[in-house]
Amino acid sequence: MSGWFDGFLAGVKTLNQIVTAGIAITAFSLLIYALTFNLRDRVARSFAIVLLSVVVIFTAESIQSAVETPDLIELFLRLEWLGIVFLPASYIHLSDALLVTAGRPSRGRRRLVVRALYLVSAAFLGILVAGELVGPLVVTARTAPYLSRTIWTEIFTLYYLLAMLVAGFNFLRAYRRMLTRSGRRRMFYLMAGATAPALGSYPYMLFGYHLAEQYPLAFWTLSTLINIAVGILLIIMAYAVAFFGVSWPDRVVKSRLFKWIMRGPATASLTLAVLTLVRRGGELFGLTYNAFVPVAVVATVLLMEHLITVLAPLWERALFFGGDKAELSFLQNIEERLLTQGDLRQFLEAILAAVRDHMQSPSAFLAALDGAEPSLLITAGRPFLERGNLPQALQVVKAETGRNEFLWNDYWILPLRARRTRDLPPDQPPPLIGLLGVARVAGQQTLEADQRHALWLLADRAALALEDRQLQHRIFRSLEEMEPQVEVIQRIRAMGRFDAATALTEDFPPAPDVAEWVREALNHYWGGPKLTESPLMNLRIVQETAREEYDGNLPNALRAILKRAVEQVRPEGERRFTTEWILYNILDLKFIEGRKVREVASRLAMSEADLYRKQRVAVEAVAKAILEMESQRNSVKGG
Repeated sequence: MSGWFDGFLAGVKTLNQIVTAGIAITAFSLLIYALTFNLRDRVARSFAIVLLSVVVIFTAESIQSAVETPDLIELFLRLEWLGIVFLPASYIHLSDALLVTAGRPSRGRRRLVVRALYLVSAAFLGILVAGELVGPLVVTARTAPYLSRTIWTEIFTLYYLLAMLVAGFNFLRAYRRMLTRSGRRRMFYLMAGATAPALGSYPYMLFGYHLAEQYPLAFWTLSTLINIAVGILLIIMAYAVAFFGVSWPDRVVKSRLFKWIMRGPATASLTLAVLTLVRRGGELFGLTYNAFVPVAVVATVLLMEHLITVLAPLWERALFFGGDKAELSFLQNIEERLLTQGDLRQFLEAILAAVRDHMQSPSAFLAALDGAEPSLLITAGRPFLERGNLPQALQVVKAETGRNEFLWNDYWILPLRARRTRDLPPDQPPPLIGLLGVARVAGQQTLEADQRHALWLLADRAALALEDRQLQHRIFRSLEEMEPQVEVIQRIRAMGRFDAATALTEDFPPAPDVAEWVREALNHYWGGPKLTESPLMNLRIVQETAREEYDGNLPNALRAILKRAVEQVRPEGERRFTTEWILYNILDLKFIEGRKVREVASRLAMSEADLYRKQRVAVEAVAKAILEMESQRNSVKGG
């Protein structure tokens, strides 16, 4: 009976060691998450300090449970107190940050209290280093070793309890200030989760060692259950904090945190558990080295990563998408099937290769019609020397609406027309979107039936790709125009989770609107309604410039202000086509000189998608320069 009891007790101890190590791994992983994604938020920063204390406490406890010599046991027990002494101050710090976020900013007193408590914790750290905060090591037969109490331990315990009570009161005040249902729910999660480090980190063996010695199985079972609860509540606390300081939609926050936990703490903890069980199972059979340990570890890691990758789309749709499941699933499918510039080029290269093969032709080309003139997209075979004469080829086929090929400079030219004609009148031909050209074989005047059939089949597929390309360009431009408004809404919505009154009434900086006005005015820089009717006309600097320099002509004044702002983006020195000049070059080439997007992208050696992204940054820089000029003019007038 005694052997069975000792074996069961040893099993519970082993489980407790695994759970303790899992808490240390989880806390460290969540600390990295907080430092990576929302460190700018004060709640996340203060929570990171709490997590750092928990990492120190449970890492030291996990290592201490695995060592056997008294000196090492005492060393790691004292290292555990490095995290304990800073927990009270970090909890007060976290509660203060929550009150500020909930719309109750400190008038200076709470800030002073937080700093004073960190100084008190630093003083207790000095007492710990001096060897006075806790006494010598006490090793018992059937329970965990612990450090004996001193008078300073009693004082610190009182300080610990008072600090946790004050922090709990501040949590409750922040909870009561929540006006939205989601804010109250997440604040409740945070309050519930905050109890775990506060109650689960203190070494209660200082006071309950007599009961632990009398009932060792109950002690280890209770300790294991408490540690499991600490790990779960710690994740709940991290989940609540993950929404602070970010403007992502809720589904993105949930999905990102869940993947982080599964790939980090869950995989590492399960691997550690398998390693421990396999190693100790080998020891039962007298194996000092168990060759199954590395095999089991590698298999566990690979299996977990495989399951996460395979099941991630399923749990995202089931747990995080909610009522928007159909729309978000559709967007996910679009993202996976989106035709990128590289995909389009590969597809068109394959079409031109097939064209040359069927026609036994030395060369072929494909041009797109994005505006009034065609632009060469891709060539195959020998160099294409007629690039500058493509408008002539366009004139050859423009007047024709049928399905006919034309001879032009020893090339067969096939007009590529749009396939989607639902919005066109019945008598109107589909719009021309490109040209397919293939060099004819010497002496060939007509196409054979099978050649013509294959050539037009390939031309139809090329037209389909060009039509999708145009459609995607329109979609990207619409998304680009929509992005500033979506960003503002997400920012306000994120703040409104916890302080709806302030978030919905605060006067946000007008940068997104100004950037949009600047982009529209630059698009009509040389004339157009977006320039002559721009809201930027209301700026004082524009009106005064018009009065002082342009005889009241507001469009000319706005054009001059835009040019002046663009010049502020220009780096010093002689103009170059290098990285530091890229924003200025985009502004000058696309807006001031009025060149086409494809031409600017080719000149700057970048894709069109990348050009649009850099263009947005450049326009924001111009908007910022205009706002600075307006601010300076207002300060001068105010002075």
